[in-house]
Amino acid sequence: MDHSRVPVLEALQEFRRRGDVVYGPPGHKQGRGADPAVLDIVGEGVFASDVLSLNGLDDRRQSQGVLTRAEELMADAVGAEHAFFSTCGSSLSVKTAILAVAGPGEKLLVSRNAHKSVIAGVIVSGVRPVWVHPAFDAERHLAHPPEPEDVRRALREHPDAKGMLLITPTDWGSCADIRGVAAVCHEYDIPLIVDEAWGAHLPFHPELPAWGMDADADLVVTSVHKMGGAIEQSSVFHLQGERVSPEVLKQREDLLGTTSPSSLVYATLDGWRRQMVRDGFGLLDAALRRAERVRKAVTAMPGLRLMGPEVVEQGLTAELDLLKITIDVRELGISGMQATEWLRTHCHVDIGSSDTCRISAQITHSDDDRTENLLVDSLDRLVQHAGTLESRPPVRLPAPRALQLEQAMLPREAFFAPAEHVPSDRAVGRVAAETISPYPPGVPVVAPGEVITREVVDYLTSGVAAGMLIPDAADPTARTFRVTATR
Repeated sequence: MDHSRVPVLEALQEFRRRGDVVYGPPGHKQGRGADPAVLDIVGEGVFASDVLSLNGLDDRRQSQGVLTRAEELMADAVGAEHAFFSTCGSSLSVKTAILAVAGPGEKLLVSRNAHKSVIAGVIVSGVRPVWVHPAFDAERHLAHPPEPEDVRRALREHPDAKGMLLITPTDWGSCADIRGVAAVCHEYDIPLIVDEAWGAHLPFHPELPAWGMDADADLVVTSVHKMGGAIEQSSVFHLQGERVSPEVLKQREDLLGTTSPSSLVYATLDGWRRQMVRDGFGLLDAALRRAERVRKAVTAMPGLRLMGPEVVEQGLTAELDLLKITIDVRELGISGMQATEWLRTHCHVDIGSSDTCRISAQITHSDDDRTENLLVDSLDRLVQHAGTLESRPPVRLPAPRALQLEQAMLPREAFFAPAEHVPSDRAVGRVAAETISPYPPGVPVVAPGEVITREVVDYLTSGVAAGMLIPDAADPTARTFRVTATR
């Protein structure tokens, strides 16, 4: 295919060249009605490029096939049979993927280290989740993706499951054995969905971890805005094989997706695909060399413990995305949340993910010498000033096994059940009626329907006291918990 073409960008350019006057949405009419202060900050180009797909980028019959041609080029670029653009982020795309594979009351294997959007998908769809617990790393207190044998064990117990949802890479960069998990799923003739939100860059350089389509996954969801070059909410479905119907996937997406998709998302997805096909190897090669230098510098800093290839060598995870710079800061006597706040306040450096133990910064093709040096210098300053940070109460980290909670009710049933708030000390033994996710990274400690334990209550209450954020909880202070009214 001709990857020099960018159908959406070309259609947008032609729309602007023609100077069409629009008598329909959007109401700002290519920026003429936008507030001057908004134009000054956001820029006129944003509004000039905010165009409807119908009677804008294309006509009402979509006779030019603008979006279809862009999606076909994307599929060809990454080795998929089909690709579909989504403008609502992978938070919605993963819900669509769930609905395309399993219906209400049907079983779906789900990796329990899933993002809260996956839990929301389980609630919306009404599927029966069979949790496949990740490989817990007790030393680092983090979760790596489950292994093929974990999936096989779950399928032996639940051979009627309709599919498997695997999360890889994690927020911290550890990656699953996708090919091994796919082989197990295909033995049972069920599809493997991969939530590869952090992996849009993976198809474009051989030194990066395996890309889901190359590793025999059936359906892969990516968030191009995370590690790629598209704007926020840019997501793509990638599909191959016959286990998931393209027609069903499109219908489920139509059920959940917006009827007013953003041309800005479409255009940036289209342009990013061309950039990666044309220049991706060189750009990502430079990013990998840059990350290598950052890693070497961090390794030499006292009090910082970098997560590196040793997690693969120790058999804790199949692969590691080295563009993720994941650093344990506990030896500095501070938490990851404190480190993040200090770096923002004193260095104007914003870190992607942090928790009680660590921070994680990502290097992408967009970084340059200035941003590389700024990150290294800022981390060095953090090491020098860590002793001046105010001491915070310790977080009572639960043992890995304590995070495997009993599922007493289906998530959907618990979420919509009559509920009440109880003080934290009375929540132990009760069934959660809410999702509670320390954020970022947004992996739920408690999902609706799970039985709350003393270890979890202690972890959340002590975490909040130390600066943890749990914005999706009904009571973000963790003084009370929302539980089902009857157990």
